[in-house]
Amino acid sequence: MTTPALLPLSGRRIPPLNLGPPSFPHHRATLRLSEKFILLLILSAFITLCFGAFFFLPDSSKHKRFDLGLEDVLIPHVDAGKGAKDPGVFLIHGPDEHRHREEEERLRNKIRADHEKALEEAKEKLRKSREEIRAEIQTEKNKVAQAMKTKETRVLPPVPVPQRVGVSGGDPEDAEIRKKRDKIKEMMKHAWDNYRTYGWGHNELRPIARKGHSTNIFGSSQMGATIVDALDTLYIMGLHDEFMDGQRWIEDNLDFSVNSEVSVFEVNIRFIGGLLAAYYLSGEEIFKTKAVQLAEKLLPAFNTPTGIPWAMVNLKSGVGRNWGWASAGSSILAEFGTLHMEFVHLSYLTGDLTYYNKVMHIRKLLQKMERPNGLYPNYLNPRTGRWGQYHTSVGGLGDSFYEYLLKAWLMSDKTDHEARRMYDDAVEAIEKHLIKKSRGGLVFIGEWKNGHLERKMGHLACFAGGMFALGADGSRKDKAGHYLELGAEIARTCHESYDRTALKLGPESFKFDGAVEAVAVRQAEKYYILRPEVIETYWYLWRFTHDPRYRQWGWEAALAIEKSCRVSGGFSGVKDVYSPTPAHDDVQQSFFLAETLKYLYLLFSGDDLLPLDHWVFNTEAHPLPVLRLANTTLSGNPAVR
Repeated sequence: MTTPALLPLSGRRIPPLNLGPPSFPHHRATLRLSEKFILLLILSAFITLCFGAFFFLPDSSKHKRFDLGLEDVLIPHVDAGKGAKDPGVFLIHGPDEHRHREEEERLRNKIRADHEKALEEAKEKLRKSREEIRAEIQTEKNKVAQAMKTKETRVLPPVPVPQRVGVSGGDPEDAEIRKKRDKIKEMMKHAWDNYRTYGWGHNELRPIARKGHSTNIFGSSQMGATIVDALDTLYIMGLHDEFMDGQRWIEDNLDFSVNSEVSVFEVNIRFIGGLLAAYYLSGEEIFKTKAVQLAEKLLPAFNTPTGIPWAMVNLKSGVGRNWGWASAGSSILAEFGTLHMEFVHLSYLTGDLTYYNKVMHIRKLLQKMERPNGLYPNYLNPRTGRWGQYHTSVGGLGDSFYEYLLKAWLMSDKTDHEARRMYDDAVEAIEKHLIKKSRGGLVFIGEWKNGHLERKMGHLACFAGGMFALGADGSRKDKAGHYLELGAEIARTCHESYDRTALKLGPESFKFDGAVEAVAVRQAEKYYILRPEVIETYWYLWRFTHDPRYRQWGWEAALAIEKSCRVSGGFSGVKDVYSPTPAHDDVQQSFFLAETLKYLYLLFSGDDLLPLDHWVFNTEAHPLPVLRLANTTLSGNPAVR
């Protein structure tokens, strides 16, 4: 992978190249073959049913039978001498042998009756004409389509919307700061207007080629990722005409019944997170409805032996699979661990605990597993429930898992103590094994690989400065000051990674080997794709300290983006931040509008805009409200406690 378009896009892991589905020829003979196939299918099903029954009927000479009624209980056998359970041996308590024989005869009679009924139905089918069979097939198709439509348009239960505090405003008193905020708003309008002109409906924009763009994380369909991702940014900036354009497109065009394989993680954080945030900010029901429709399409991804979801799922067929490069078919920590916020809100809005139970099952499974040095490896096999390669990172592949542990606690109004405990345990292990200081005094977060610390930090890991600051309040042993200072040290290191480049934009990753500090070494790590993580950390530290250096650093980054990434058709990433002449990758990422520009706008706004005691931002910077007990009517629902 040498081109930025194939490297990490958002949410912190590397998607592989999508070669696309194979194509198949279409022939007119297909219709005739399908009709013959239907008739053969009916006959073969009948024959299989008849013969299969005799093979699978219970045989009293080989097995002991028992009734499966509610009065029967299977009790694990306990060895009186050892007191240990043997899961393979059961004592059966139920009716006597005479009743077994009666039940067996009843089952035989039922099977014979079912066979006779099936035979009559098959004969009836064979007597019908081709046109009648066609009509019946079409009728069944219509029934299925209607059932799906009914499910998608089901009326959601009324629930109280949490108080919408600080969804607009935040005007700074200082005229110079206000001028800077207005500039960020103008940058947002430039990015949006060009997408509206050249890429409307496509997932992203190629601002130099001036046409639509997409990657394999969104599948093969035009799902308007930039529209959904940018909605809440448009709203809080007061760009309401643009917001309404996006809303109308979603109402008329956003369709999830497409034969398209998508990233569960990316679609969750960008689409479900974006739709939920747009709903909570604006109160428009269409966003809630669409979020729930999409969530139902993602649920088949959890159909694995362990309940750990596949990385990808086909929205139409529900078939899931993992990335081919991910440690022998493993799922990725940052992907299956970054669902909690959105899924809890889905349970709150629908009254359906399915979503909550899915993410809590993941949490319970992880709590039972042994963690080397207290660290979570980045790979987990969804079939075996075992860790894959022992690689731990707070950057790509691992990052937002830790973020969501903390934010689950915050979103629960600090009542989800289990999530807070897991976060504190993880941070202590990270600080002990991964956080180091360079010879030049820069604090960085390395990566643990098979017992060895790699002294490299990714741009994605720079979010952790903000995470440490956000989690300082409520930390163990009264260490709030320590974690706030740790966040500040990470922010300084990441600022240095920007300041030591020709373009004043940070590389994808940078090393701390010998004399090399906070500098990318490999050519494949020198690119910048409009990422938000450094600016995200600046904003959190500004909110908690009001130290003017964070606004100064943020403005430096904004000017660098304006100078090196702005083109006439929007904004583009650059391939080498150490080259004084920027070479563009020609991609305007959707997260540039969702995150980078939003965090810059908030950095130059007052604290009353989306206050942190009322809102929690998902990993795509979509604000979701804190769920307080007073806001819920779902009594007894642990998802909202």
